[in-house]
Amino acid sequence: MANVSPLTLHRPGTGWLVTPVGLLLGACGLNGWAQSSTEAAPTQLTPVVVTSPSPATTAGVAGFGDVPLSRTPIQASIVTQSQWRDSGAGGLSALTRFDASVSDAYNAQGYWTSFTVRGFAIDNQFNFLRDGLPINAETALPLDNKSKVEFLKGTSGIQAGTSAPGGLVNLVVKRPEGNFTSASLGWQQSGSVTATADISRRFGEQQAFGVRLNVAAEHLDPMIYNDQGRRTLLALAADWRVSTDTLLEAEIESSRQSEPSVPGFSLLGSRLPSASEFDPRINLNNQPWSLPVVLAGTTGSLRLRQRLSSDWSVVAALAAQRLRSDDRLAYTFGCSAENNFDRYCSDGSFDYYDFRSDNERRNNTVLDVRAEGRVATGAWRHELTVGAMQTWFTLRTQPQADDSVPVGIGTVDGLTVVPTLPADLGTIANTDRTERTTQLYLRDHLEVTSQLALWLGLRHTQLHRESVQTDGTQATAYDQAFTTPWVATSYMIVPDLMVYASWGQGVESAVAPNRPQYTNAGQPLAALKSRQSEVGIKQATGTLDWSLDWFDIRRPRYGDVSNGCEASGPPCVTTQLDGQVHSQGIEASARWSAGAVNLMASAMKLYARIDGSADPTVDAQRPTNVPAAEVKVNGSYALPGVPGLSLATGLVYEGQRMVLPDNSVRIGGWTRWDASAQWIQKTGGATLRWIFGIDNVADRRAWRESPYEYQHVYLFPLAPRTVRVSLQTDY
Repeated sequence: MANVSPLTLHRPGTGWLVTPVGLLLGACGLNGWAQSSTEAAPTQLTPVVVTSPSPATTAGVAGFGDVPLSRTPIQASIVTQSQWRDSGAGGLSALTRFDASVSDAYNAQGYWTSFTVRGFAIDNQFNFLRDGLPINAETALPLDNKSKVEFLKGTSGIQAGTSAPGGLVNLVVKRPEGNFTSASLGWQQSGSVTATADISRRFGEQQAFGVRLNVAAEHLDPMIYNDQGRRTLLALAADWRVSTDTLLEAEIESSRQSEPSVPGFSLLGSRLPSASEFDPRINLNNQPWSLPVVLAGTTGSLRLRQRLSSDWSVVAALAAQRLRSDDRLAYTFGCSAENNFDRYCSDGSFDYYDFRSDNERRNNTVLDVRAEGRVATGAWRHELTVGAMQTWFTLRTQPQADDSVPVGIGTVDGLTVVPTLPADLGTIANTDRTERTTQLYLRDHLEVTSQLALWLGLRHTQLHRESVQTDGTQATAYDQAFTTPWVATSYMIVPDLMVYASWGQGVESAVAPNRPQYTNAGQPLAALKSRQSEVGIKQATGTLDWSLDWFDIRRPRYGDVSNGCEASGPPCVTTQLDGQVHSQGIEASARWSAGAVNLMASAMKLYARIDGSADPTVDAQRPTNVPAAEVKVNGSYALPGVPGLSLATGLVYEGQRMVLPDNSVRIGGWTRWDASAQWIQKTGGATLRWIFGIDNVADRRAWRESPYEYQHVYLFPLAPRTVRVSLQTDY
């Protein structure tokens, strides 16, 4: 795998991707395969109505079926469609306002969404799921056809073969739910307009067939100068209740987004500029030769659930994802005039590069077969899941535009125009990647007594990875195998109050950069096994649900060690283990509902450090772009004197973040206040839902995040005060 030098630019997030080879056909005499849904169906299906616990109380990403979250020894949060609709969340990145453990990690306008969970930046290639199956999130993931998004917090070895520690994100697709039609129209300052339609129908004998259509179109015109774009979505989900024992589900979605990506600001020489010095609407990608980032994809899936007996069922799922992206940017990177390549120049200028990587194709195919059931061993009752998953991932690229030499000089006011580029810039090799993974997994919920339970998880992963440059050079390949265990115990003090403790592992796999200055170039490195311990307490009374937990995560890290060699000399840089990232924190969350008042709040205090590094400038320092504390509060109040009218507010606080690895520069914490009003009207057979909202009511100016990507500092500002209006009609 190729590494990047300061002047060989790659967009943050590009890396391993997925693709096909081989099939894993489950036993149990299944005749088909179908998409896995995290909203587990009941054990016994009826021809007309499939019931399940409320989606707000169960999370399939936890891996234990219909067991409510309040009774599982796992911390997860759920954001439902109604929550992001009412809050005006325009995309996946806006969901950070709901959970204090989830924050931004290089979330640039016009690009794909990246999250930090419990202090770790999760991997867009391995930490995202869709209906419980792995997907690649190096694309724009629409929410219009999703019913909820689940965030698993903690090491994810129980649910993923390879993944970064911190957590998982699972998107749950809408399914047919009876007969209704919903349409909405929304406007957001300065001129974004969104139109959506959501149509569900059931038909046939005993309503055995169901379909659900979601359509969305949006003209993108955010509060950033000259950043217009557009996006579309067409999605169809269907199911067939073949019998009381058999359920077949299928769905497909196709989406496309085209919008220029917006680079961040940076340090100005040795100075951290104040966010109030800049208009947050400035677009540093506003050049006459700039091209939009185009993110397009189609995902389809099938799922078959077959009940074998009163205690056992099997589920087979097959899903395929086909992504295409044109990744382009007037890249703002460093200051050659001052020989600083991790920041901008002291006078506010910077080097422009032309980054173009067109026709990147990411393919992901997944086959999952599992059996679920109950077994009694003496007085103990087991709820078991046993399964196998095969995944195939590929990334195929084209030679990219030669971005090794600056094409001009820009300025942070966004007004400097760089002349139009020559038609042929020349090209440099890109990287193609292939991965094949086989996973065998077991989960066991063991009820020892009516109060005491044990929870066990085990996942064995075998993977094959290879990469090669598009010119046929620098080929690497390797195989690895590892097993990740997870164990927990829980005790119900009273029927609605539980304490628990858990321990688990996650794993990541990598190779040394395949470049000539490395002594171990292209060689596979030992798998990084992260470990997490957690203890907590949960209670769910119906009116008040709350939890409190403490976690401790340790993740080994790799670093480059050299002896100050010359670039033209023999190899003298070695990639090797270089200490660990140690993150521990306290999380608290609560949901309270009483009459006209609804309140949801969460908070996290995080202690994160790099321990044992051979580099004294980073040892014992906090990792960059990780907030020290976060508080998220969302509440609503239904006015008793005005039927249908309610007021809502949201408060987000994020603490200081480190800008440089040596912690010599940091950005301060900030608080944002959002507010909205909602009025629901009943007219004839329709329900009208009017929403008027203002985000960042106080027009707070601050640096929202400070990602340190490819040895370069970026500063992203809070969006300015933004007004939004929407109307939804249901009938």
